Amino acid sequence: MEPLPPARPAPGADQPAAHGTIDGVTLHDSPFLRACRRLPVPHTPVWFMRQAGRSLPEYRRVRADVPMLDACARPDMIVEITMQPVRRYGVDAAIYFSDIVVPLKAIGLDLDIKPGVGPVVADPIRDAGGVRRLRDLEPDDVPFVTEAIGELVGELGDRPLIGFAGAPFTLASYLIEGGPSKNHENTKAMMYGAPELWAELMRRLSAVTLGFLRTQVAAGASAVQLFDSWVGALSAEDYRTSVLPHTAWIFERLAELDVPRIHFGVGTGELLGLLGEAGADVVGVDWRVPLDEAARRVGPGRALQGNLDPATLFAPWDVVAERARDVLARGRAAEGHVFNLGHGVLPTTDPDALARLTEFVHEESAAAA
Repeated sequence: MEPLPPARPAPGADQPAAHGTIDGVTLHDSPFLRACRRLPVPHTPVWFMRQAGRSLPEYRRVRADVPMLDACARPDMIVEITMQPVRRYGVDAAIYFSDIVVPLKAIGLDLDIKPGVGPVVADPIRDAGGVRRLRDLEPDDVPFVTEAIGELVGELGDRPLIGFAGAPFTLASYLIEGGPSKNHENTKAMMYGAPELWAELMRRLSAVTLGFLRTQVAAGASAVQLFDSWVGALSAEDYRTSVLPHTAWIFERLAELDVPRIHFGVGTGELLGLLGEAGADVVGVDWRVPLDEAARRVGPGRALQGNLDPATLFAPWDVVAERARDVLARGRAAEGHVFNLGHGVLPTTDPDALARLTEFVHEESAAAA
């Protein structure tokens, strides 16, 4: 692996956080933060989920022979990988490089990320004793977060940094199943058959998630996104009963931090109204529901994020442009719109296509403003 430059010390307590003003630069006026707050913007802001990742050759060079969870605990690598797509694409926001299981590892759970598989838990949690192993996360558990974000704030200047965490349902599914699952049978068995144990597990995971997000905001993140990758496996009624109270609890406690809160799930077309009820400022939409219909389902008082199908980027450019133009047009039905893909960048995506898409969205939306 090529050596990375040493990280600069994190800002001291006398330096303002990224969601305020740094060296005279006011981040509140960034197009991304304005769109999240449903304010007028000069152009539709763009960022891409998984914009820092395997599609970038520079990412593959930096990550060579470095396990994922090791990379997520090294401030120098976090900074470099977070900045790579900002340099290459000119996106309107950076997202903190990490993984949803990092806070679980930080509180002592025995898990790893296996290439080609994903998070794997050595001892799945399926009883009260397992649930009791979960404790709150403290900032001292993740000192690399504060150090890395401190440097990123300086490098990004007037560009916002998005912090993120995995939502309790998705974390619970990994912990109960022991890894990725297509059917979530063990997860649903606990949710249906042991509701009190399920509620305690969700309460503890919600506290871990909140602690991880609070640490990122305290270090300088200007917004946060809560990823619920697997929640689309639930019916609306199951979500309302067994998940919504916990995500709402997280968003309610984040409100006092005065940073935009984004909520994203995959396969959540039937849940969009409930995702809006959970309390985020922005609801992420995957590619399955057009944004004008999503705006109707989510209701007023929320911005939307999305939602070009990631596979579109493998089509000829005229198709990409036509579909991106359609996303922008439908996005005008929302009170605020952040352009993104409907899920993460696919590993074999041509980075030049993302750079061209970013430029196109900026130019097309500015012309329509």
